[in-house]
Formats: sequence, C-alpha cells, structure tokens
Amino acid sequence: MPVIHEITDLTAPELDIYARLTQAQLRNRLEPEKGIFIAESPKVIARALDAGYQPLSLLMERRQITGPAQEILTRCGDVPVYTADRELLAQLTGFALTRGVLCAFHRPAPRTVEQVCAHARRVAVLEGIVDSTNVGAIFRSAAALNMDAVLITPSCCDPLCRRAVRVSMGTVFQVPWAQIGTCPADWPENGSAQLHALGFKTAAMALSDRSVSIDNPALAAEPKLAIVLGTEGDGLAGSTIAACDYTVKIPMSHGVDSLNVAAASAVAFWQLGRL
Repeated sequence: MPVIHEITDLTAPELDIYARLTQAQLRNRLEPEKGIFIAESPKVIARALDAGYQPLSLLMERRQITGPAQEILTRCGDVPVYTADRELLAQLTGFALTRGVLCAFHRPAPRTVEQVCAHARRVAVLEGIVDSTNVGAIFRSAAALNMDAVLITPSCCDPLCRRAVRVSMGTVFQVPWAQIGTCPADWPENGSAQLHALGFKTAAMALSDRSVSIDNPALAAEPKLAIVLGTEGDGLAGSTIAACDYTVKIPMSHGVDSLNVAAASAVAFWQLGRL
C-alpha cells in the first residue's frame, strides 16, 4: 500500500518534481533513463497505469485519499503519497490541481519512427507545434479518429508535458509516438525521405495553388498516408509543403481561411483515417 506523508515543509527536496523542476529538467535530456513526467487527475493517471507506466510518487489533496483517487492508490504499490489541503498544494505547485491529484511517472524509453510505424497505415506528423494544449488535443483526436501513430519534429512541444497529457485525457499513452529526426535540420528533407522509405505518401495540410480537397479520392486510396500539420499561426514551412506528395485543404465557408491546428487535425483525421 502507498505510504502517506503529510506535507509540513514546502521546501522538502522530494517535492521538487512537483514544484521546482522545469519541464526540461523533468525530461532530463542528458540522461533520459532518469526522465520523469507528471500526469494529472485520477482518470489520466489510471490510463497511464493501464499502459504500464511506473509511478514514482503522488501528490494529492487529503480528501482524495478516501475519495475519487482511492482506486488508483490501490494500484500504485508502496510509492510515497504526499498530501495536504487544496490551498497548500496550490501554494506549492502554483496552480490548482485538476481533480486534486498529480502522479510522477518514470519516463518511457523513446521509440523510433520505424517502431511506431511498423504496422501503421495512417500517421500524423506535427511540425513545430509548440502549444501544449494543441498537442494534447491533437493526440485525443488521433486516438479517437483512427491515427495509428503520431510523429513529432524536434521543435515540437513534448507530448508528455503535464498540460499536454491532461488535455489529451491520457490518450498520449494509447497512441504510439516518436520524434522524427534528432535536430531541427533533419526535417523536412531527412524526415520525409524516412517516411517515403517506409512506404508512406505525405499530405501537407496547407492552402496553396496546388491544394486538393480533403475528400479527394486519391488520398483515401493511398495505402499509407502521413498527414502533416504545421505550427500555430504560420502553418507549415514552404520547404515542408514542397517536400510532400500532396497539399491538402479543408474547404471553408463564410470567408474563413483556416482552422486552429487542433480543430483542423480532427477534421483531417476523420476524413483521412477512414479506410
């Protein structure tokens, strides 16, 4: 059973992962085997446990111990549980805990593009999407709408940052994902070549003179398709669009020229994920 620790000292070093380490420090780029990520809310934590992730500790409101978080506590073995009232935890973390619970997990070993794409027919590629809310929402759509994997470029937000995990509702643990390229210079030239070598045609979601409608039958007929989505604001880089086999648009009305990238991803996955 978990060991309950009442918080009496907000500066205690065991609380650093919840209060004082940056996202980069949690990720521990130099020693990825020591990396940590934070999951928030009982439902999201349960999905991480379902996927086999190993918990390190929990931080929760006192009332959660015998409340909604009771079930996940029974699944976490003898990990330490740090607890206090809602106000003190908000003072510690700087925000109100969603559903009153955080859990620190060991970060999984990174997977390769080849591993996550081995049996995939539809994948999403996220180019430089930096907003964690958008990344989380895209993962949720990818899980719901038949994407087999997600690939992120090196300049993309980490899918295991706390907010992305929460917005994804834990679906980031269900959809295989990998980083494509080791540095920004690897994308798009080396990354698109890698996808082509794996048998994928690439579809850039962008407005241009060569754009085809998202309901073009040629897209649906592709046995393997990678749907490439660009950063907020500027969209895909011109070099990326040029490197893709298709440029694809979502038809708009009322003079609207584009959708938020998370909304556009849902439309694209719905249309192109149906085989």
